Amino acid sequence: MTYFYRMARTKQDEEQIHKLNYKTFVEEIPQHSSNDDRRLMDQFHNENKYLLCMKDSKVIGMIAVRSNRPFSLDKKLGPVEEKLSHPPRYPVEIRLLSIEAQYRTGRPFLGMLQALVNWCLKAGYDAAVISGTVRELKLYRQLGFVPFAEPTGTAEASFVPMILTQETYENGIAGRIAKPMLNFLPGPTEISGDVRKALSADPVSHRSSAHARTLESIQSELKLLTKARHVQVLQGTGTLANDVVAAQLSRLSGKGLILVNGEFGERLCDHGSRLGLEYDSLEVEWGDPFDMRAVEAVLDAEQISWVWFVHCETSTGVLNDLDKIRHLCLERDIRIAVDCASSLGTVPVNLEQIDFASSGSGKGLGSYSGLALVFHKQDIQPDLKIPRYLDLGNYTVAGGIPYTQSSNLLQALEKALHQLTRDPENHFLAIQKRSLRLRSAIERMGYQILAQEPDASPGILTIVLKEDESALHLGEDLFLNGVRTHYESTYLRKRNWLQLAAMNEMSDVEVTRFLQLLERLTSFNREPIRELNIYN
Repeated sequence: MTYFYRMARTKQDEEQIHKLNYKTFVEEIPQHSSNDDRRLMDQFHNENKYLLCMKDSKVIGMIAVRSNRPFSLDKKLGPVEEKLSHPPRYPVEIRLLSIEAQYRTGRPFLGMLQALVNWCLKAGYDAAVISGTVRELKLYRQLGFVPFAEPTGTAEASFVPMILTQETYENGIAGRIAKPMLNFLPGPTEISGDVRKALSADPVSHRSSAHARTLESIQSELKLLTKARHVQVLQGTGTLANDVVAAQLSRLSGKGLILVNGEFGERLCDHGSRLGLEYDSLEVEWGDPFDMRAVEAVLDAEQISWVWFVHCETSTGVLNDLDKIRHLCLERDIRIAVDCASSLGTVPVNLEQIDFASSGSGKGLGSYSGLALVFHKQDIQPDLKIPRYLDLGNYTVAGGIPYTQSSNLLQALEKALHQLTRDPENHFLAIQKRSLRLRSAIERMGYQILAQEPDASPGILTIVLKEDESALHLGEDLFLNGVRTHYESTYLRKRNWLQLAAMNEMSDVEVTRFLQLLERLTSFNREPIRELNIYN
């Protein structure tokens, strides 16, 4: 990997920015006067954010973006929206677009533009405006910039007001050859073409026979995959599924036990409290597995009637031992509930003798989120004490369709399940191999993966950053380079963790490219240099 992209954050970055600015806009384009320092600070430097193109440790290109109004173009032309037939809602201005002359053809320039588009989309901007030098007008047009006003400036330094949108970028050279984003998110996960096509099919009534057959097909596939006796599909997410499980647990007499070793275990406690459940919690450090002797001691010491826990704790990557907990509970005639949102479709999940389990249509199943899945062992009857939408019995007596359901979401899930259940063993093996390769390489870089390998889900790796490093900055820089990672959730930012989900399909070449990029970026992320507030 020769070139990569990152945000400017340090004093060293600032020095190289001013030198490149001088070289471009004093020596090459005579827009500013020369000086002995051969440094040029942009007039809006303290408001700019700088995207850098790097070759090893050298800045060879940069783009400065500024969102404060008025833009410099506003001052020259009046509000830029008045010059556009289809004005953007959230524009940003490119103050500087500069690259060393020898790198202006090929990947560096195109990659820098793709990094800009990635940054704009993530930040919520829908267009970028620029004063493009007439010397490079042909290149700007090829990249997707479109002129929208007459040239400004002087004869020696003439500029054309131009705009770049997602549409014009995708129609330009850079957009047409851009590599697709590499997805390491635990959700939304990568969606196959067949699943996308199924989602866009014409909708059908949820009261039609066709819809009922789709639901029956999904239920059959899910039961085959998990060995569960029953499963209901609700319009919602895994959070709704857990509310439904909590409502069923509220019907049981006696006290429950909720096992907590991460964010989503804590959320189970919140579900339970909101539904008025009587329960104790057994809590261990985030990233640690449960000590089964401690669990067994609580079950023997207390009158526990049910246990509720998370199978794969998404916040840490720990895969809690479903089989051992099931064994302890069955020995004592204790009911069992489990959250399988991040394990279903990622690892083999056996729900035999499990009373209640929850999941969703996204993540490891490879479809769109929006459908909540509730597995249950017993036949459930309606209960008028439970709110209608949370009453699992309403679904069982209505053949699974008591209320409106999206036929499109069901068709997409059906297609994803067909793909998964054709060869689940190889599917799970591929995830495991990908995970082990990532873990091995990242540990060789000197980083800790939070969950130890024997207790870890292969689907999620949590990287523990060092004290002088920033998971937020690393995640942002990876995104500039076309890699989506998980770092923005509050619980991850609080602990300075960055997560990779290995559940998405990707080639060995893509994994290699990612690991090379990660090593390059972490070498900058760990530099002990005082950061500049202007880049935050």
